[in-house]
Amino acid sequence: MNEQQRVATFIEEYDLRGEPAFRVLDLAAEVGEIAADATKSTDWGTKPSDLDVETDEIGDALFSLLAVAESLDIDAGDALDESLAKYEKRIEGTGSASSDS
Repeated sequence: MNEQQRVATFIEEYDLRGEPAFRVLDLAAEVGEIAADATKSTDWGTKPSDLDVETDEIGDALFSLLAVAESLDIDAGDALDESLAKYEKRIEGTGSASSDS
């Protein structure tokens, strides 16, 4: 069972189904918590070497992202493969993974 299937099973088991729009808002909130950890631990970015993000916050964001994928009937593994191919093409073409190159 992959991670997306584990999340789908958990959502089903605990009756946590939600509309895709709700899932996206939840994901934004979870990523915001990672940003808050980064902001606090680095004293608003003035001490970047002090970065400390709680492991469970990363887990919460992953759960939320996989729940978004599941609610939109998108295979997260396929989406990741597509994204990696896109970045690889950019790197080969421009020398950078940035879309601004």
